[in-house]
Amino acid sequence: MTSPDSGVPRLVIAAPSSGSGKTTVATGLMAALTGRGLAVSPHKVGPDYIDPGYHALATGRVGRNVDAYLCGAELVAPLFLHGARGCDIAVVEGVMGLYDGAAGEGELASTAQVAKLLRAPVVLVVDASSQSRSVAALVHGFVSWDPEVRIGGVILNKVASDRHEGLLREAVDSVGVPVLGVLRRAAPVETPSRHLGLVPVAERGSEAVDAVTAMGAQVAAGCDLEALVGLARAAGPLPGGSAPWTPGPMPTHHPSRSVKKSKPRVAVAGGAAFTFSYAEHAELLAAAGAEVLTFDPLRDEELPEGTAGLVIGGGFPEVYASELSANEGLRKSVAELALSGAPVAAECAGLLYLCRELDGLPMCGVLDASARMSERLTLGYRDAVAVSDSALAGAGTRMRGHEFHRTVVEPGAGAAPAWGMRAPERRVEGFVERGVHASYLHTHWAAEPGVARRFVERCRTS
Repeated sequence: MTSPDSGVPRLVIAAPSSGSGKTTVATGLMAALTGRGLAVSPHKVGPDYIDPGYHALATGRVGRNVDAYLCGAELVAPLFLHGARGCDIAVVEGVMGLYDGAAGEGELASTAQVAKLLRAPVVLVVDASSQSRSVAALVHGFVSWDPEVRIGGVILNKVASDRHEGLLREAVDSVGVPVLGVLRRAAPVETPSRHLGLVPVAERGSEAVDAVTAMGAQVAAGCDLEALVGLARAAGPLPGGSAPWTPGPMPTHHPSRSVKKSKPRVAVAGGAAFTFSYAEHAELLAAAGAEVLTFDPLRDEELPEGTAGLVIGGGFPEVYASELSANEGLRKSVAELALSGAPVAAECAGLLYLCRELDGLPMCGVLDASARMSERLTLGYRDAVAVSDSALAGAGTRMRGHEFHRTVVEPGAGAAPAWGMRAPERRVEGFVERGVHASYLHTHWAAEPGVARRFVERCRTS
């Protein structure tokens, strides 16, 4: 039976390549539609954490990822529907070029695959800054490459003049694809970047608000919003049987078991230094029976009172190394919790924070390892298996993840490694010590909800 929300109007914003303006158009469209009173559900294809922050700012709702590699194709529609509950329309921002996905895996994790799984029409954002009639050949190629991908319209970006616009429209008309918007180059919508992409919303404050406002105004002025909404409404129902994902009911415990009756408190790192986290993680922890509390390692001098477990996700500790190091009270609090054997799950930035030092500055000292910035970018999907039994995963648990960093940790693995990488290369990585599971690997717990239940259970019994 199809979910009543499975017909939610939806669009996928894609492009021929990265740098074409997808984020500007997707975020601007979200802001423009929200400004017209619609409840907009924001989504991002792929593992990226930064764009969803801008989406959340534009819509007032949590930005969510849909990733067929991390979660499996079967979870794309359910996770999408979970985020889109009660919304009037959903906007999905693509990743890279429309047909680009996991290296060597065909269409897997591509925007095209997600569009097909969601049966959503695609709006192609084309950087037209250095072409005129050739745009017709480009659009024709993308339209004809995969007949299962429905490209419902084009938005021409970085158009130089009225004459340039006329030439482009004439060319695209010859392909039979409607032009749904024309955007001129505009400095106010530019967003600053650094070593891992856009600067996150949490670090920019009012500047991010101004940027999103400018994106919304530009899209509202340059695009046919009515036509875009009409295209979204033509998406139709999702495949039969699609139902929203759920983190699960609160667990029940056998009365003979010796467990704490109260909810264990799980502290989750947040703030400007730790902005990378999938919303479903906190939802899974809560569904497993935890009381989830957020703390800011840049500001809070100790962990929340009664913390029984700690989750430190990704972010940019290298940017805030001096401030994190100066907060000696919290570093001591984290070290004491970890040394007590309490469950600690740390990913990427969290791994760096637990090290002895980062770029020569003292960190928490939980792990006998040193971290430093590097010129080399480590990026890509990973197929992994848990090597050591931990508070997060039992040995042999297979998960898919993603690495994205310009730092190096030495040594790269402890005596009990966290993960054995199966692809693209075989190696071990990360640390399992006492209750700590620390690794560079970002994972999406919705793909293996047992990790959240296991973590919360360890919080109860440790």
